[in-house]
Amino acid sequence: MERTGRDAVIVGAVRTPIGKRGKALAGVRPDELAAFLIRALLARTGVAPEAVEDVVVGCATPVGEQGYNVARLISLLAELPPEVPAVTVNRMCASSDQALAFASQAIRAGDMEVVIAAGVESMSRVPMGSDGGKFSRRLLRQHRLIPQGLSAELMAERWGLSREELDAYSLESHRRAVAAWEAGRFAAEVVPVRLQDVEGNEVVLEQDEGPRPETTAEVLAALPPAFKPDGRITAGNSSQMSDGAAAVLVMTREKAERLGRRPRARLVAHATVGSDPILQLAGPIAATHKVLKRAGLTLEEIDHLEVNEAFASVVLAWAREHRPNPARLNPKGGSIALGHPLGATGVRLLVTLLHALEESGGTYGLSTMCIGHGLANATLLAREE
Repeated sequence: MERTGRDAVIVGAVRTPIGKRGKALAGVRPDELAAFLIRALLARTGVAPEAVEDVVVGCATPVGEQGYNVARLISLLAELPPEVPAVTVNRMCASSDQALAFASQAIRAGDMEVVIAAGVESMSRVPMGSDGGKFSRRLLRQHRLIPQGLSAELMAERWGLSREELDAYSLESHRRAVAAWEAGRFAAEVVPVRLQDVEGNEVVLEQDEGPRPETTAEVLAALPPAFKPDGRITAGNSSQMSDGAAAVLVMTREKAERLGRRPRARLVAHATVGSDPILQLAGPIAATHKVLKRAGLTLEEIDHLEVNEAFASVVLAWAREHRPNPARLNPKGGSIALGHPLGATGVRLLVTLLHALEESGGTYGLSTMCIGHGLANATLLAREE
């Protein structure tokens, strides 16, 4: 696709280390965590706060400390001028991926030139599901909605995935994440957290808490099924509940050139799909087809693939359908090992993807993720030479 001055390009991409629920980041407010990261993003890129025209923040549970349009509170805490607006986006697990999509659409439409797209979630401080209540009885007569864990079981059954396959994939996620951290391959994307918690204690977190170097096939095999007595889905082959934030700075190519900032990646295409709300986790299969068609590319042309590891069955079912090169699929581990701070994960995947493309010299990267109630997003980036 031909480059133009109105291309939406990424000039900065960072994330916090991901904390385990109840661990290092449990005492840190999510608005303060995201504000800390946005200050770091602007410092790293050398872009003045007053140049920002909007702040779009994804959050999957926008209540409590993540309520009151948390994006605006984050913007003020980050010391952006009061004139800079902000909005919170909730597309559940893909909230921050959607924030980036909205930011890039505003840029390509000519409405804005500089936007921060970010995501945050503290699953320690704001419990998952605390933004909802009982489903409408009329809705339940139309659709037999079930918990995602049971949908993950349905995915395993439909694609014939054994417990052993699910556990083996999960073990590999931990192995890859541990190896990436040991080799320093996450260092460029992660901003170490040094903050005070709500009680005034110093919090220091320099790397993800989730990866387990001691995990073995035997340890995973011993875990009981989490959602049904004879099931295959366990805590070990599911994503970890986590705390974290991620952020990118997006501009028009013209604005980046005027400010002397190097475009690091171009947003090529984005796709959102709806899928069966009962099976609910198969959407990334269709979203991948849609975004590739929109970009005029094939999967073989994609150098790096991030398929969110909400459950191992989601990734393995996707792989059964798309037949990727296994070495290109989540090569630095995923949410099973690193953790899944819901509202932050979409941008976290893209931050990791961008840095991996720069490390490898690859051109195209694709990220896709399942979303509750039968939705999915997919985003395709092209690294800038």
